Amino acid sequence: MVQLRNELQTFPRSGKVVEYSGTARLDRRTKQLVRRLEAGDIAIVDHADIDRVSAEELAESGVRIVVNVAPSQTGRYPNPGPLQLVQAGVCLIDAPGADLFETVAEGSRITVRGGNVYRADVQVASGHVLTEAELADALADQRTRVTEALAAFAENTMRYLRDEGRLLAEGIQFPQLDTRFRDRHALVVARGPGHKRDLRIVKPYVRDFRPVLVGVDGGADALIDAGYKPDVIVGDMDSVSDRALRSGAEIVVHAYEDGVAPGAPRAQALDIPFHLVPAPGVSEDVAMLLAFEKGAELIVAVGTHFNLTEFLERNRSGMSSTFLTRLRVGEILVDAKGVSRLQSRRTGVWPLVLIALAGLAAILVAILVSPAIRDVLDLVGTRLRDALGIG
Repeated sequence: MVQLRNELQTFPRSGKVVEYSGTARLDRRTKQLVRRLEAGDIAIVDHADIDRVSAEELAESGVRIVVNVAPSQTGRYPNPGPLQLVQAGVCLIDAPGADLFETVAEGSRITVRGGNVYRADVQVASGHVLTEAELADALADQRTRVTEALAAFAENTMRYLRDEGRLLAEGIQFPQLDTRFRDRHALVVARGPGHKRDLRIVKPYVRDFRPVLVGVDGGADALIDAGYKPDVIVGDMDSVSDRALRSGAEIVVHAYEDGVAPGAPRAQALDIPFHLVPAPGVSEDVAMLLAFEKGAELIVAVGTHFNLTEFLERNRSGMSSTFLTRLRVGEILVDAKGVSRLQSRRTGVWPLVLIALAGLAAILVAILVSPAIRDVLDLVGTRLRDALGIG
């Protein structure tokens, strides 16, 4: 039997894995799995087209190896997620169709040798180690064919635009909330690409303007992780934690237009009061429209989706609701990536005090090191004493 090592002998970008042994963590929903992962674990996922957000969170968790029982890059659209994961130093193994969710238990010890997975030295799966070079080549090829995806996307958008157009004419009937939006800024946080970086960027803005904090599903956890308490949580409750739901925020459950709300049973099970809002589109659209209809002066979006790649990452075939939401909200919507250009409403007194102290310190140093200046000051002091009759 080969002696197992607790060290990954690999150059992850080249895919030359020798052997690594670690604890298996499994979940078919990657956004739930990343909450349980610890450094050194081996993540087993079922995630076709690993998106950028999932790649970021998997890399940040400290896992050394990710085994995917679905294709990490299907070619459906230019997906940079798998390449981003490998560039972060994570070994990514594709084993489509492998029955690891049936043969490997959560928390069990498994070993990866090359692209093969072993439990108790018995092979349970065989896969392919994805290299940086092949992922980069595949991404470049997909980008040359993006026109096909764009045409289908635009056609689907136009098909549903007519049906969802009443968003502009009628709006959505929102319930009465305790949280006051009128004449305040609202920060709407979704779990999208770069949302953690965007939250860091807007930290001075949040401090100075104290906006209403709206978390869209997992965006509520992002707010809590950043040290904030969400005021309102909007979503279908599929990716938000119990911790966030129990944080004291007002809960708005996004339901389908027919009234079916997959998130309602969860809120009921936690015995948390909630408001039900039937609406077309996705939850981040509902969150923006909520802030708008309640009279927010400005809406700042963090981690929300808008470009083609981001929509295709979420397996959305069109963007009619989001397009209409942007039209309705209009000029009061600002993307967080531009907030860093905003000047703070007030500088505060401490920066000025520090500048003054620095100037005084510089003068003091100049006096101490310059005999000529000391002589002049002594002369001035003597004449002042003579003028005042001080002996």
